[in-house]
Amino acid sequence: MASLLSIFATAILPILAVGAVGFVLGRTKDVDTAPLNTVVVYVLAPALVFHSLATTTLAGSTLLEVVGVVVAYHLVMILVAEGVGRALGETDPLLSSLVLVSAFSNSGNYGIPVSNFAFGETGRATAVVFLSVQSILIYTLGVFIASRGGGSGGLSGLKHVFRIPLVYAVLAALLARALGAVPPADSTAMETLQLVGDSSIPLMLLIVGVQLARTDVGATLRTVGVVTTLKMVVAPVVGLGLALAAGISDPTVAKTIVLETAMPAAITPLILVAEFSEGTVRGVSVAEFVSTAVFVTTLVSVPMLTGVIALLESGLLF
Repeated sequence: MASLLSIFATAILPILAVGAVGFVLGRTKDVDTAPLNTVVVYVLAPALVFHSLATTTLAGSTLLEVVGVVVAYHLVMILVAEGVGRALGETDPLLSSLVLVSAFSNSGNYGIPVSNFAFGETGRATAVVFLSVQSILIYTLGVFIASRGGGSGGLSGLKHVFRIPLVYAVLAALLARALGAVPPADSTAMETLQLVGDSSIPLMLLIVGVQLARTDVGATLRTVGVVTTLKMVVAPVVGLGLALAAGISDPTVAKTIVLETAMPAAITPLILVAEFSEGTVRGVSVAEFVSTAVFVTTLVSVPMLTGVIALLESGLLF
């Protein structure tokens, strides 16, 4: 019990505290998160990704292992969620929403801080790689899945992937490493990038808190049982199986990958269904369904992640 309390206090409580401030802020003030999201997506997150990838001590072979496992994880979860949805007789737009929520984790504004607190610099670096790969997948495969639910966006939405600076930050960091052109860590340029990137973490958590404060879960709570089970139970089991099968050389990297797959549902699917899908799910809009799924999985993640971190730190798996 003492170990669980210690893990909760050191890895989960700081995240909850900052998120709670955002929640209270969202309840008491009319905060427009749109410009904050813009700042994160176009400035802070790219700086975080570039600095983390450019300065990471992860070996090149380890980076390739992480990319392979992350891609495999998303493909497996998409197939599993699709299969479960069809077996239950679900059709679009619920089917597409179920797949999106089940497959894509909140690996950025929740996953990076938790991984950082739980596993230090290696955890943070691995979480950044996870986020980078997932971001590319969600704006390609994710857009395709969301477009099935209706709307007029269709596959033209794939162009969004080329508008996200994070993608170019990944490419620039990898190119700089390959050419040996990464500035020294103590240079003004790198220290500035680190300062800007680090500021993204508390801002991301504040945004999550504000968004959760605006979620009306009452009408849609009964509709998210299956997707919550897929995201918070099945997903980490799939992540664990793939991490073990891959035989990742660095145990901390493997642990972080499993931890990232145990994160609650991402916010991005809400953006996708709002843009590319339309219709109702058992009397509620698809946007409300996804919002409630994000809210419920985030609540469930508090005790869930505490247990997952305790299991990973026990040394029984890696």
